[in-house]
Amino acid sequence: MDTTSTRSESRAKLPPRITESLINRLTAMVTAGQAGEPREPYEMIEVYTGDIVGELPQSSPEDVEKAVATARAAQREWADWPLEKRLAVFERAHELILTEIETLATLIQIGCGKSRRMAIEEVCDTPMVIAHYLKTARKVLKSKRRTGPMPIITSSTEEHRPKGVVAVIAPWNFPFAISMSDSTPALIAGNGVVMKPDNKTALCTLYGIELLHKAGMPRGLVQVVCGGGPDVGPALIDNVDFVMFTGSTATGRVIGEQAGRNLIGCSLELGGKNPMIVLDDTNLDEAIPSAIFAVYGNSGQACMHIERIYVHERIHDEFLRRFVAAAKELGDKAGATYDFGPEFGSLVSVDHMNRVAAHVDEARAKGATVHTGGKARPDIGPAFYEPTVLTGVTPEMEHATKETFGPVVAIYKFDDEAEAIRLANATTYGLNASVWGGDLDRARRVAERLEAGSVNINDGFVTTYAAKGTPSGGVKQSGVGTRHGAAGLLKYTDTINIGVQKKQILAARSGMPYEKQLKSTLVTLRLMKKLRMG
Repeated sequence: MDTTSTRSESRAKLPPRITESLINRLTAMVTAGQAGEPREPYEMIEVYTGDIVGELPQSSPEDVEKAVATARAAQREWADWPLEKRLAVFERAHELILTEIETLATLIQIGCGKSRRMAIEEVCDTPMVIAHYLKTARKVLKSKRRTGPMPIITSSTEEHRPKGVVAVIAPWNFPFAISMSDSTPALIAGNGVVMKPDNKTALCTLYGIELLHKAGMPRGLVQVVCGGGPDVGPALIDNVDFVMFTGSTATGRVIGEQAGRNLIGCSLELGGKNPMIVLDDTNLDEAIPSAIFAVYGNSGQACMHIERIYVHERIHDEFLRRFVAAAKELGDKAGATYDFGPEFGSLVSVDHMNRVAAHVDEARAKGATVHTGGKARPDIGPAFYEPTVLTGVTPEMEHATKETFGPVVAIYKFDDEAEAIRLANATTYGLNASVWGGDLDRARRVAERLEAGSVNINDGFVTTYAAKGTPSGGVKQSGVGTRHGAAGLLKYTDTINIGVQKKQILAARSGMPYEKQLKSTLVTLRLMKKLRMG
């Protein structure tokens, strides 16, 4: 348990819609205690107060095997449903999610303490993904007739069949959006799903599954297992047909290795140390508010958030002055409530806050300047930490190279554009990057040289991530595979090639010397290239 120093035995004062019966109903959906030795339940904490809100059952490896078997049995029927019937479930789920957006946002806030605005925006991500695949899935999954090796006489058909059962391992920072948005294309493609949410934030995921059931999803198709990664992860990967994981690079390596041994596919969105370059022709009136959100959105707990800003020396001082003032103003709007008053929320736990603070304290001790922030705010809530701005961060400091994953940014000055690009790329990560400039052609030339899976021009990260039609993923140590777009749907399928030969012309011809067959083959290949056939 990572918040023992702050929790109390009293029940948290939650909004009226969050009842004990609701929590008990949701936690009863976890496959746990049905096989193997029962585990001690996990005490779920309201981040704002540290109070206990309920107990989450913990799954054993045997429970995981049972959950996969249940999902696999239901998947066979689901895969036989016509695509239109599967899509109809998501038509209804789309509306149910929007109707229940307030309850979902509250459940998100309970587990991770983000501001109300961020919780609402997180819920909206899933309807956006659903709407995209409602529009595109028919075309993407449709069988496609291809030319065979010999036109007219042969043909080849490309089919996409579901893999079977997919494991979706979701993180705590966007628990609803990632668990549901990654599961949506897997289910649309005809798979069953076993979800493993983070213990701290499981309630919103469980409520989302309840809404899928209300929308007509067959019971058993989506299963939930809960527990620590080392407890349930290996059993999960050993029994499923594909793994979708979002989390740290260290854990991603472990999952990738096990998936490789099992010869199953995996898609991994991992860590980042995301840079922003601010060119000297940048409009600061537009850049400052966007940069503040890119750094401090979700209290800096976003995979794609900006942790390093490189500003041209001509505008560096003014950028720093205005950015620090805006960060101070945001810090003054921090709060622990379930309304839209606060604009800045909590970190997910006291343990995580201590890790963030350690990066700042170490940088300060080694000579970095803290322009604002750099302090915990227990007067607001147990895990609150101020928006923090650093300068003078040098390579030996942990914040210079390691992912802090909190409301902390280092600002650097540059005078040479090529040097700024080199510094931005000087990381093992490659998830997201941002470029700001008035000359869009120049900004695009800079963007083309940045090593990241997503590069935003005149934005921090929203433009790329919200583009559901375009695949989104990381390069270098930031991941393998993508989500969104056609690739985000097809990764959950096996591509099958069905070939038809109407007349037996590809086999060796009986009685014909091979030398003569070779001569005929070479003539045919040259003719096909000339006519652009094949």
